[in-house]
Amino acid sequence: MTEAIRRIWTKFRRAFHLDSLRQLALPLMMVLSLSIVLVGLLAWRLPYGSRLLLQPGDIAPFTLVSPQRITYESEVLTERARERAAQQTPDQYDAQEATVRRQQVTLARAALEQATEIRTHQQDTLARQTNDLMAIDALGIDAATVVQILSLSDEQWAQVVREVPIALDRVMRMEIRESTVNQARRSAPSVISSALDDVSSDVVIQLVKNLILPNSFYNAERTAALRAEASAAISPQFATLTEGETVIRSGDKATADQAEALSILSGFQSTWDFWTAIRSVIFGIVLLTATIGTLIRVRRRLLTNPREQALLLVITVIWLLTAKFMMVNHPWLPFFFPLAAYGILVSVLCDLRVAQVLISMFTLTLLYMLPANAAVVIYQALGAIMAVLVVGRAERLTFFLWAGLAVSITNLAVMVAMFAPFENYSSTMLVEMLIVATVNGGLAVAIALIAYFVLGNIFGITTPLQLTELSRPTHPLLRQLLLKASGTYHHTILVSNLAERAAAAIGADALLVRVGAYYHDIGKTVRPYFFAENILDGSSPHEKLDPLTSAQIIISHVKDGVDLAQKYKLPDRIQDFIREHHGRSLVKYFYLQAQRQGENDEIINEEDFRYPGPNPRSRETAVLMLADTCEAAVRAMRPASREELELMVNRLIDERIANGELNESNLTFKELQVVKEVFLHVLQGVHHPRIKYPDNAVTPEVDAQPPTLHENGAGPTSYHPPRRELGGVEETAPALPTTQHPAAMDG
Repeated sequence: MTEAIRRIWTKFRRAFHLDSLRQLALPLMMVLSLSIVLVGLLAWRLPYGSRLLLQPGDIAPFTLVSPQRITYESEVLTERARERAAQQTPDQYDAQEATVRRQQVTLARAALEQATEIRTHQQDTLARQTNDLMAIDALGIDAATVVQILSLSDEQWAQVVREVPIALDRVMRMEIRESTVNQARRSAPSVISSALDDVSSDVVIQLVKNLILPNSFYNAERTAALRAEASAAISPQFATLTEGETVIRSGDKATADQAEALSILSGFQSTWDFWTAIRSVIFGIVLLTATIGTLIRVRRRLLTNPREQALLLVITVIWLLTAKFMMVNHPWLPFFFPLAAYGILVSVLCDLRVAQVLISMFTLTLLYMLPANAAVVIYQALGAIMAVLVVGRAERLTFFLWAGLAVSITNLAVMVAMFAPFENYSSTMLVEMLIVATVNGGLAVAIALIAYFVLGNIFGITTPLQLTELSRPTHPLLRQLLLKASGTYHHTILVSNLAERAAAAIGADALLVRVGAYYHDIGKTVRPYFFAENILDGSSPHEKLDPLTSAQIIISHVKDGVDLAQKYKLPDRIQDFIREHHGRSLVKYFYLQAQRQGENDEIINEEDFRYPGPNPRSRETAVLMLADTCEAAVRAMRPASREELELMVNRLIDERIANGELNESNLTFKELQVVKEVFLHVLQGVHHPRIKYPDNAVTPEVDAQPPTLHENGAGPTSYHPPRRELGGVEETAPALPTTQHPAAMDG
């Protein structure tokens, strides 16, 4: 019953592809999470805060557009209206016309009587009379007027004395303020009697002018009270910003109205309206669809790599949140956003092409967030692209420093291209721009370096810097391999060169393949003399062992290698090379030997003679498996011509394909063909046949014939490789004496 249910469940699972759906569940959940975060950030608008605060007269470093229709109470407009109302209120004066008029007329009569008395003193000299008349303060006459007065006859003077009070009384009946005294004095001739002669008229006019004083006085308190009352009567004024209206443009000098509008927008936060959410959802779906589709095109293995998926999700979400708070309308804050650090991290932890795609995605997102500040977005995007191009895979730490320098130079170039000729910028602002561009490059490098090590350790990503360190011959495991298994070490170096060339040719991670090749046979250091390349005296320890034991010893170097790798904390990617470089292949020599030695009715379990696997699950480990197999086989069998070499390489690789050992590696047939061609080129150079030089013994002259060389460069004696079936592992063994087991040599 249980078996029947199991079979039914298996058929159901295969019919509905549940295994495939299970593999897609995690990526789908990650995409859904990223979609929610992206849409939420696009639809949620933060208050601008103090980022928009400018003082009147400041140069705006950004362009701001009103996000929607906003009506607000304007203090600037209200103050202007109140000032106009106050200015329209006239000055208030206290009129004292009668009092001042009577006072001045009385003063005029007294002064004229005094002047008459001075005129009557005939015995006084002219000089004294002149001085006495000029000493009358009320009249305020000068020397020319005194001469005229003294030249008048008594009758003329009597007319002057009679006319001055009358004319003064007429003038002083008008309202005379301090500001209109001169105007009143200019009107004096119009009130003088026409019966006077010219000289008398001139004297009267001059005396009246000197006696005119203000008779209406400014009342400051009453004026201020009335103006305050008029100002208070003005109701608050309102201003309106329509949706899409440009509040201020980059480079403009802020007016009082614009500064107030910016201060109002600094506390503005839009609500979650329906259309904002719809726009954000549509944009997010289109953007993510295009981005994911492009990523699948440029890096298909990303679909089956949850670790890289999680890494990209975490980095992208962190940078999106940072962009929400930094990419805002602020004089300098958007220029500090470390988009270049994001590109560097994706490039060194994942792939350069993926970094280019995600930078493009981020650029479109930033444009959606800040549609009016395209200059800042261009500044960020070009800096990030240059950083990615310079840093590459960051195989050296100095690449980060060069990337930071490239970001700073690119930032300065973009600023010049976007904002030159800087007519509205002061020298202080130019210095600030230089500092911002430089600091952004340094900040990007610092963030990228810190996150590089932190995220690399958290997600178990094998970074190029780690690989560079692991490739040093001073590493304890490599020194141990050299000292304990020098033959294996030499084999490892050859395999690493072969695999690295092939990986580079198909676009795989060549550095990872090279370092993985260094450590793939590290398990042989546990029992080095059980492997033929380390046997120097010609005797094999397998002669005293049964086939199963020998096979288990050969197979155990994989487990021993994994144990050593874990002990020395090698990255998981390197451990994959140790586990997968033989896959699930069969140790055929010992398996066949066990069958020959067994009894007729004895059943030999094939699984006891297979490597534990798994089969290669990446292009890199698959390339190493093929390189390991081909190098060992060529070294063992030494083909005499390129045709034999090509036949051998083709048979070895085709057999791996036929056995299904490369099914999980994602290698294409086109890439396999490239791998074959690289192997042929490298192996032909490494294992080319050599001329056998003659002995130094003297031979008869008639026999001293030059050796006949074949086309492949071999000596006169043709080389015939051992006739052994290529398959399993033993085909990688060199030709050993009959007393040795060829299978004792592991590829």
